[in-house]
Amino acid sequence: MPFEHPDPQVQAFGRRVEAEFSDEASGHDWWHVWRVWRLARRIAAAEGAEVRTCELAALGHDVEDHKLGRPAGTLAAWLAEAGVDEATAARVVEIAQRVSFKGAGVPDAMPTLEGRVVQDADRLDAIGAIGVARAFAYGGARGRLLYDPHEAPERHASFEAYRKTNSSSLMHFYEKLFLLKDRMHTPTARALAAERHAFMEAYVQRFLDEWEGYA
Repeated sequence: MPFEHPDPQVQAFGRRVEAEFSDEASGHDWWHVWRVWRLARRIAAAEGAEVRTCELAALGHDVEDHKLGRPAGTLAAWLAEAGVDEATAARVVEIAQRVSFKGAGVPDAMPTLEGRVVQDADRLDAIGAIGVARAFAYGGARGRLLYDPHEAPERHASFEAYRKTNSSSLMHFYEKLFLLKDRMHTPTARALAAERHAFMEAYVQRFLDEWEGYA
């Protein structure tokens, strides 16, 4: 069933995103967007954020993600096609441009509550059981090794260095995923992140035990 929403503009925009992302196989597919949208609504309601802006930004947060290759201006164009007013669209674009993790050593300040809500929602979907699945889906889509025991994690000091990294899927946990719990902004997200983080830690330890033949 196509994306449904009582607000016709949110629905039109969501359906455009759904159509464009349905065949994405790198873990950044429509269902990732849908989960982030659901989490953003939940966090926004709990934290007193403006829900509609959070919904639109959650739906559009990956439209211009550097990993997916769409040009700048795509998000604004899709919002305009859906009938979203320019002021709201500008807020959504600003949030989307700031959402992505850009390296352990790169500041990622998010000035608005709505932006913090969406960033938290996106980061929650990068950790826990689904985060594990997405990490290996992305690694497979990019031809990365599962694990290289000779690797050491890097603290990328620039977005360019982080963007060019080609480390194994397991190293991604140390270079990004294990860092996200402490970068959550809202109390609601921090509570959700704690359990997801613990699951990931247990998973990685089990992975390493099996790798060495201990389990």
